[in-house]
Amino acid sequence: MNRRHFLAGSTAVGVATLSPLTRLAAQTPAATTGPGDARLTATFDAILAETIKEAPEFATALGFDKGANASLKYKLGDDSAAARARSLARAKRNAAQLRAIPTTTLSPAAKVDRDVVLYSIDQQMVGPERFDIDTPIRPYRITQQGGAYFSLPDFLNSSHTIATTDDAEAYLARLEAMAGALDTDSREQEAEAARGLLAPGFSLDLALGQMVALRSPAPADSSLVGSVVRRAAAAKLTGDYGPRATTIVRDKVYPALDRQIALIRRLRPSARDAAGIWAVAQGDAIYAAALAGATTTTLSPADVHRMGLEQVADLTAQLDAILKGQGMTTGSVGARLTALNASAAQLYPDTAAGRADLIASLNSGVRAMQAKLPRAFINPADAPLEIRAVPIEIQDGASNGYYSRATLDGSRPAIYWINLKSVGDWPKYTLPSLTYHEGVPGHHLQISTAQAADTHVLRKISFFGAYLEGWALYAEQLADELGGYAGPIERAGYLQSFLFRAARLVVDTGIHTQRWSREKATDYMVETVGFARGRSQREIERYCTMPGQACSYKIGHASWLRARANAQRIAGDKFDLRQFHEVLRSGAVPLVMLEAMVEEQARAMAARA
Repeated sequence: MNRRHFLAGSTAVGVATLSPLTRLAAQTPAATTGPGDARLTATFDAILAETIKEAPEFATALGFDKGANASLKYKLGDDSAAARARSLARAKRNAAQLRAIPTTTLSPAAKVDRDVVLYSIDQQMVGPERFDIDTPIRPYRITQQGGAYFSLPDFLNSSHTIATTDDAEAYLARLEAMAGALDTDSREQEAEAARGLLAPGFSLDLALGQMVALRSPAPADSSLVGSVVRRAAAAKLTGDYGPRATTIVRDKVYPALDRQIALIRRLRPSARDAAGIWAVAQGDAIYAAALAGATTTTLSPADVHRMGLEQVADLTAQLDAILKGQGMTTGSVGARLTALNASAAQLYPDTAAGRADLIASLNSGVRAMQAKLPRAFINPADAPLEIRAVPIEIQDGASNGYYSRATLDGSRPAIYWINLKSVGDWPKYTLPSLTYHEGVPGHHLQISTAQAADTHVLRKISFFGAYLEGWALYAEQLADELGGYAGPIERAGYLQSFLFRAARLVVDTGIHTQRWSREKATDYMVETVGFARGRSQREIERYCTMPGQACSYKIGHASWLRARANAQRIAGDKFDLRQFHEVLRSGAVPLVMLEAMVEEQARAMAARA
C-alpha cells in the first residue's frame, strides 16, 4: 500500500454518499461506553470520505470505487506539489479535529483508535511540512521503484478489476489519464532536481531501462493494451477495447513516456554517484525522520547499526552450527550458503515450466501451513491468496517479494508477488520462510484478520511498517514452532532470512549515515548472507532510494518478541498463545502501543480464574 495515499483527503463529504464505505463502516459496533465515541466515529467517517475522494487508486485498492463512488474508477489521483500542499492543509485540519475530542470522553477502545489515527496523520505531515517531499522514506520522485511509469501499469493490471463494460471503459479512461500522470512526474522531478532531490545515477539508469522496456513494443503489443483485451475477453465483454487502447497508448501514453525518458536522460549527468541520502540537502534530518517513521521508535542510526552487528554475529553462529552438522565446514557461513545456493538439487529449471513449478510449490506451502494455524490462532482467517510472478516490465527494479492486500469488499483477492527474474535467486530451501513471511502466518493472515475485524475502516487499513514487517518475521519464527521447516537445511533458510534482515540494519545505516557505496553494501550482503549477487544488489538499490524502510523488519520483530515474552512473564501458566495472537484483530499500531496493548491483555489473562 502506498502510505502517501492514506489519510490524504479533501473537502469533507457526507459518508451517506459512499455506499460501500458506509456498509463497511457500519460494521463497527455502536459506541455505548464513551460519550465521545460517536463524535470520534463521525470524524473518522469524514476523514475516510475525504481520503477516498482524493485518492482514486486507493479507493480501487480498497474496493470503494463502486455505487455512488463509481466515477472514481475512471480517475487517477493528483500527485503534484500543489496537491501535496492541499493534503498537508487537510491533514492539519484533521489532526486538530481529533485533538479537540477529549480523551476523557472516549471508551478505552476508542481512545486507542484515536491515538493510532492521530499518529498516522502526524506522520503523514512530516515529509510535506519539514522537507517539502511526500515522505522521508520515499524522498525521490522517480526511481527504479517509484513513479507513474513503474506503478500504474501494475496497478491497472492487478488492482483495476474488469468484470463489466463499465470497468473496461474506466480502464481506458485511466489509461488516457496515465499520460497526464507521467507528465506530472516529469514536471515535478525536474523541479525537485533543481533543488538537489534526484535519485542516484544507478537508480536513474535502472528506471530508464524499465521505461524503455515499457515503451519498446508496438502500441498494439503493449502490455497496457494486452491487459484490457485479455481480461475483457475473459469477462465475455464485446467492444473495440484493443483498437481504442492502442490509440491511447500510441497518441497519449508513449509520447508522455518519451518526454519522461528524454528528461531523465538530460538529468542523468547531474546525478550523483553517492548512494546515501546524506548527500542531499538536509539528508541527515531526512534519514532520521525516515528511520523514526519506518520503525515507530526513537532509535538513533548508531543504535540501529550496533543492533544489526550484534544480531548478525548471533545468527551467523547459529547457522555455522547447522551447516557444520550437514557436513558443510569449509569457508565462511556466507560462502557456504552461496555454495548451497548453487547446488543443482536446490534450483528450479530456468524455464517457464520451472517457474510454474516454483509457484506451485509456494501454493502448496500456503495450504500446508494454513492447516497448522488452528494450533496457534483462534478461528484463523482463510482468505483467498493469489501467488504471481512480478511483471517482466518492472522485475529489474522491483522487490524480490511483496504482498498486495485484498479489497475490503472481496472483489479482488490478495496477491503475493515473487520476482522471478532469475530462479537462481530462489534456492528451494529459502522458499518456505518467504511464504510464511508474505503468506501465512505472515502478511496475509495478519492483514486479512485486521480487515475482517469489527473496527472502523481507518483502523482496518492502518499502516505501520514496523508492526507489519515485524509480524511477518515473527511469523517465520512461529512457523518453526509449528513444524513448518522440513529438516535442518530449511531451518537454515529461515535463519538466513533473519540474518538477511539483521544485515539490513547494518547496510541501511551504513549507506545513509556512514557513506557506504552501493558496491560496499552489496559486497557485505553477499559475503554475510550468502544471497546471489543479483538479488543482493536489487535489495541494496532499494534501500538507497527508500531510506529507513529496510530497518522496520528486525526492529519490529524484536518488539513482537519482547511483547510475547512480557505477556508470558505476566500471565505465567495462564498464558495462552492463541489468545495472545488475538491482538491482530485490533489492527496495526505503533510499536510502543503494541507492547502496551499486549501487556494489558496479559494482565487480563493472569486475572482469570
